[in-house]
Amino acid sequence: MLKRIFDILFSLLLCVLLAIPIAICIVVSSIDTKQFGLFTQIRVGQFGNPFRLYKIRTMKGTYSSSVSTSSMQITTIGAFFRKYKIDELPQLFNVLIGNMSFVGPRPDVERYYVHLTDEEKFFLTVKPGITGLAQLKYRNEQQILESQSNPEQYYENVIWKDKVALNNEYARNYRFSNDIRILVQTIKAVVN
Repeated sequence: MLKRIFDILFSLLLCVLLAIPIAICIVVSSIDTKQFGLFTQIRVGQFGNPFRLYKIRTMKGTYSSSVSTSSMQITTIGAFFRKYKIDELPQLFNVLIGNMSFVGPRPDVERYYVHLTDEEKFFLTVKPGITGLAQLKYRNEQQILESQSNPEQYYENVIWKDKVALNNEYARNYRFSNDIRILVQTIKAVVN
């Protein structure tokens, strides 16, 4: 209950304060990418329910892989938005309406959940988050993947498995104080 009250109050405050900057970023992204600057994608949420996640578009054109993106497709402005996590700001709306939380397992696309056992899916009992243990560990995930000969395979066999373990650790040991600690660590990581 405390977690949801925090999510509502803090996301409402930030939505009000950041509405104009987010709108400006969407317009800038629209001009930069020559596509509508608000990107949406269906992700897996709590209890395996799909929901629409919002982000600011950072890439030109379309891409076939949800894991590997060529750095040639990411615009200069998009790279800046990604570096400082500005592209994630529209997810404040996801938090406000209740299909996400500030802290929790990062939601992914459905195909990664298909082969998980029921035990491995334990983390789906909590709401997905904008940030979490896996996001802190894999803050530079894109650079890691770009250095691999087969990024898709590396993501599925190494990163995804580790993320599942981290997400389950978070879900099994949930405490609101841990959420605050993760939020502080995330802010420090973005600022540095």
